[in-house]
Amino acid sequence: MPLRGTKIGRVLRQRREDAAIAWTFFRQWLKAPLTTAAVSPSSKELAAEMLRQLPDGASKVIELGGGTGVFTEALLDRGIAPANLLVFELNESLHLHLSQRFPHTRIVCADALSTARVVEREGFAAPGEVDAVISGLGLLSMSAELQQGILEAAFSVMGAQGRFIQFTYGPTNPVKREVMRELHLNAKRTGFTVWNVPPASVYVITRSKSRGIKPTRAR
Repeated sequence: MPLRGTKIGRVLRQRREDAAIAWTFFRQWLKAPLTTAAVSPSSKELAAEMLRQLPDGASKVIELGGGTGVFTEALLDRGIAPANLLVFELNESLHLHLSQRFPHTRIVCADALSTARVVEREGFAAPGEVDAVISGLGLLSMSAELQQGILEAAFSVMGAQGRFIQFTYGPTNPVKREVMRELHLNAKRTGFTVWNVPPASVYVITRSKSRGIKPTRAR
């Protein structure tokens, strides 16, 4: 009996797809190990933990560092409409992979520093309309200046209750203390998953209730 269409066939097909995605990611890590956060894609368990931190009723979401699309797929499966999801991926090979895998979703090959400018250019949202930013960027290895630029740009497009949801392989908040102070931000560790390589923690970063984030220039 042919396997195609059977449960076993679907499992084998999914395994082949997962292996192809893992190989795509690993090739990019080999090319640029200092700018790719890990040697393998994030797990579905980590994606589920990240998405649990979305605000209730979230509709417009930005993803920074789309990678192979683990978070992108999870966001679409959750019900975020393709037109309400904007994915940034700076690596040209991964950008092409994402564009082919999610042809109805806006995938831009752009730096996270240019978030505000790209949102305006794409007509994605008015200032304050974005509910959350899901980040797969390797903030832990970035300088304070780069971290600050990325967070400024992200919060400039989110509303007052906007959330920056970040995972990290380190033991503490990956955003440097001086950046948190300068931008008047709070961070809360909300989850941890061992079913990831390597294990990862999830942090939700929000504006301080007493202070607003400083305005940023569009880049």
